[in-house]
Amino acid sequence: MKRNVLVPCFLFLFIGSLFAQKKTDEEAVRAVADNILSQPVTQFVGVDDGTVYNSTAEIPEGKDVRFKSPLTEWHYSNGVLDMAMINLGEYLNEDKYIDYAKRHVAFGFDNYEYFKNTFRHDRNHWHWPFGQLWNTKELDDCGAMGAAVIEVYQLKKEQRYLDYINTAADHIMNGQNRLADGTLSRTFPRNMTVWADDAYMGTSFLTRMGKFTGDNRYFDEAAKQLILMDEYLWCSEKQLYFHCYYTDWQRNGVAFWGRANGWIMISLVDLIEAMPQDHAQRGKLISILEKQIVGASRWQNANGMWNQLLDKSDSYDESSVTAMFVYGVAKAINNQWIDPAYQSIAKAGWNVLKNNEITTDGRFTNVCVGTGISNDLPFYFNRPVGDNEKHGLGLIIGTAIEIMKLNSAQ
Repeated sequence: MKRNVLVPCFLFLFIGSLFAQKKTDEEAVRAVADNILSQPVTQFVGVDDGTVYNSTAEIPEGKDVRFKSPLTEWHYSNGVLDMAMINLGEYLNEDKYIDYAKRHVAFGFDNYEYFKNTFRHDRNHWHWPFGQLWNTKELDDCGAMGAAVIEVYQLKKEQRYLDYINTAADHIMNGQNRLADGTLSRTFPRNMTVWADDAYMGTSFLTRMGKFTGDNRYFDEAAKQLILMDEYLWCSEKQLYFHCYYTDWQRNGVAFWGRANGWIMISLVDLIEAMPQDHAQRGKLISILEKQIVGASRWQNANGMWNQLLDKSDSYDESSVTAMFVYGVAKAINNQWIDPAYQSIAKAGWNVLKNNEITTDGRFTNVCVGTGISNDLPFYFNRPVGDNEKHGLGLIIGTAIEIMKLNSAQ
């Protein structure tokens, strides 16, 4: 009797596993994107009772609310996602993905003034819905989301979007903290610290602003930042980037954190693709990119993944950095900047992501949550992974697009 029950169960599991592994690249990315579309991106909920509000006009006076979904936030990961959804919609000729980004940005502009006008100074701005939209004090506030607004503005030209773009440009070019040599820096949690993450938080906007305006000042600044960060953060021994550099201690941090390295690679390929081919720094940036690709390839695991801490095999396999490295290698090959033989690196990484980390219902798994800097490695080792964590969603969509381009060219 047991035998008759177990055999069909095993057969079902085998067939299900076989089916999952045979999904195409397009089926995989559509599953992720459609799962995103199924989540509410234009709603608030009451903190105390969970009542749903579709706009700030519905919120009772004095009611404390939060976003119903983290996908509604005005956070750099949401900017990455908005841009990825636009790119996917254009690649697949599917307006529903483009409309997602347009709705998200419009919802922010339609509702942020409510929170700005009721702002209490006993709570920091980032604790308020859309606080990062109306505050604009750090690169996290306006970098990637500002880049997304540039993309949306070109689809729907509204003055309020252009005003925001100009405000973000002024902050990044003139207002953000810098070291004496001009390197973008942060004042927290330690004063005047260089973060690898800011390679993307700054240049994601600068790259798109340069392309949008045709003004080479933005390309020049983006190139300058990436070259400076390479000088501060590159470890020639490990051939990886440190997460940070402390100016007061005049030394690097302790961690070769995966996603921080990924931000640098994505920043490089996006900038190189957008900048004029005769730009004075283009050749140097391609050399830095190839150096990073070779270095990263030496830490790829047998299964195709990279670790949370790239040089620590006892740290967990982490999906977002794997997606970022796959994206960078695939885009570099698609644009013929590097030898196509490098594609085996990207394909090994993509295969494990597609088959193991994208679920049948479109969730992207094993993505580290948001992570600051720390002086101890256990902090990085023990960062949790979220279920369909927002930091990975835009990354896996962008990666799938580059892989589809790579495979279609063969």
